[in-house]
Amino acid sequence: MKSQDIISELCLETDSRIVLLVLDGLGDLPQDGKTPLEAAHTPNLDRLAAQSACGLTDPISMGITPGSGPSHLALFGYDPTEYQLGRGILEALGVNVEVGEHDLVARANFATLQDGKIVDRRAGRIPTAENIQLCERINRELTPIEGAETVVFPGMEHRFVVKFTKAGLRDELTDADPQKEGTPPCYSQALTPEAEESAGIVNAFLDRITTILRDQPRANTALMRGFARYPAIPTMQERFRLKPAAIANYPMYRGLSKLVGMEVLPVGSELKDLFEVFEQNYQDFSFFYIHVKKTDSYGEDGNFEAKRAVIEQADAQIPRLLATKPEVLVVTADHSTPCLMKGHSWHPNPFLIHSRLAQPDLVTVFSEKACSQGYLGRFPARNALTLMLAHAAKLQKYGA
Repeated sequence: MKSQDIISELCLETDSRIVLLVLDGLGDLPQDGKTPLEAAHTPNLDRLAAQSACGLTDPISMGITPGSGPSHLALFGYDPTEYQLGRGILEALGVNVEVGEHDLVARANFATLQDGKIVDRRAGRIPTAENIQLCERINRELTPIEGAETVVFPGMEHRFVVKFTKAGLRDELTDADPQKEGTPPCYSQALTPEAEESAGIVNAFLDRITTILRDQPRANTALMRGFARYPAIPTMQERFRLKPAAIANYPMYRGLSKLVGMEVLPVGSELKDLFEVFEQNYQDFSFFYIHVKKTDSYGEDGNFEAKRAVIEQADAQIPRLLATKPEVLVVTADHSTPCLMKGHSWHPNPFLIHSRLAQPDLVTVFSEKACSQGYLGRFPARNALTLMLAHAAKLQKYGA
């Protein structure tokens, strides 16, 4: 029997509550001797760390750089090597796109093409309002491609979702994204013979997008990745007997939450809105996932000071979480996004668990370096939910 099956059998449905606060991409590397987390003024997180058990997590395995999907799945108690989700399905569900058995979806970015090269993969992070207008224009001018109905759906800033509908579409496709600037665009490649038709449809769509948007100064082409069809995955209710809720601004994280059975609560775009929605709904759920995105965004931009400032803004909200007196409060990250690297990395994530059943250690500040000395040591992120369940008294004893 797999360990995951054992955990499922041990789970109890109780009134205790768990709060998981994820500061996306929080982990970093020092610049001038400090990371953004170490440079930030975080009295509430430091006080919390001193009353908690601390450690470091690896989303997948040591040395493996994770995507946002698998790293979140691990925090939700799923083995990310068993459930491999295309980012497209997460983004699609996050913007309320209906995905059926004949649909292929992908996450897309508006980008800037100049002199045959991608000079900005995010088109200057165009405003969401401009994104909406561009998607409306594309849908007006697009016609079916090789018999596939194609529709685009706006996301936030430069992101959008593409849905192709035709029987027989496959998702065994490489990303149509060079992943770095200063290089020519790239097309998707079929990874199996059965996916050749799908690759052709995707690449024809990219050519049409570039033609439609040729008069735009910034958002004049598109990049695509995370091709996916609808997966089958057990819910958190089925696996862990939880009544879970997600409080997240960004579509991909809302989509992932839906896949694992969370109720996705409506929330505004500001950081404080996340905590207001939490307070308003605290009595209705036994598990809350609260997601702060900008720590990751500023890491990807290489903006050390902005990342530090978001950490301080999140720190100011910690008393609101504690005021509800949850049985378990966890603060961590899904992955690291060092400003020096401007992207995800394999570095472990700081982790704290606060509970009356937790064993406080000698950690007195919440940081990457301090958490490395914590009671929990360094452990796989997929064990985090088991720790939350145990500290919330939601697991029975195993064996006689």
